[in-house]
Amino acid sequence: MEAVLSRYENQITILSDYLEEFPETDEPVWILGRQHHLNTDKSKLLLDISARLWFTYRRKFSPIGGTGPSSDAGWGCMLRCGQMMLAQALICRHLGRDWQWEKHKKQPEEYHRILRCFLDRKDCCYSIHQMAQMGVGEGKSIGEWFGPNTVAQVLKKLALFDEWNSLAVYVSMDNTVVIEDISNELIYLDPHTTQSFVDSEENGTVDDQSFHCQQAPHRMKIMNLDPSVALGFFCKEECDFDNWCSLVQKEILKQQSLRMFELVQKHPPHWPPFIPPSKPEVTTTGAELIESTDKLFELEEEFEILSV
Repeated sequence: MEAVLSRYENQITILSDYLEEFPETDEPVWILGRQHHLNTDKSKLLLDISARLWFTYRRKFSPIGGTGPSSDAGWGCMLRCGQMMLAQALICRHLGRDWQWEKHKKQPEEYHRILRCFLDRKDCCYSIHQMAQMGVGEGKSIGEWFGPNTVAQVLKKLALFDEWNSLAVYVSMDNTVVIEDISNELIYLDPHTTQSFVDSEENGTVDDQSFHCQQAPHRMKIMNLDPSVALGFFCKEECDFDNWCSLVQKEILKQQSLRMFELVQKHPPHWPPFIPPSKPEVTTTGAELIESTDKLFELEEEFEILSV
């Protein structure tokens, strides 16, 4: 098994390249909705990337479930990607998309509170411990590799326990990415690096140097992307969701070829009944989940995101 994982990680290294060797181009580079131009503001682009929370394999944390693994190396990469996606949503929610992280600069308490949610401890609401144990209810054993959809379902359930962040995570059915609809290369943060466990200090702050990628990030050819992916969209307010629907209908759904997803006004009659998310019953051992009051959000005009 270790030999297989080693070959897999070596393949990832071969497929990737670094921004240090980024080709000269006049084409814009997009980082989570922000446009950058390499010819004029490469430094701003790198600062924007380093501001993203970077979650990787860790070792030497407390055993999951009390007797389980103390490292997620080799199996936790998709869980770490899910953490990065959710962390970005929380940063947009509490700090704003334009917030920037700088090394050794004092950060607001909201930032440290977000980061503490993802520390590798069983009492942190989005930790590897919570995600791995919640995955048991999705048919995944602790220490087993997760797919994108399973991670999304786990995050959907865990978000119900977190009152402060007050996020509602909705997951559509599986979608297929159409390679022709995407540009040639992707820039990404690679979780396949094993670092030591980091805990919070007595004053609640976290030594966060290893949670930000301070080297040139990787990039890869779009044709090397596994089509089994999860796409995340953050809508802070209802008007953001309405604007997103309009943009999708204008720019994506107008295409006549295969689409990544579609929007419909009402729930299709041939689909199972829509059940609003509610707090799940948790029976796994070793979990100390943050209790909170359930929050259900109702929209006057409901849309549903469907796959094709």
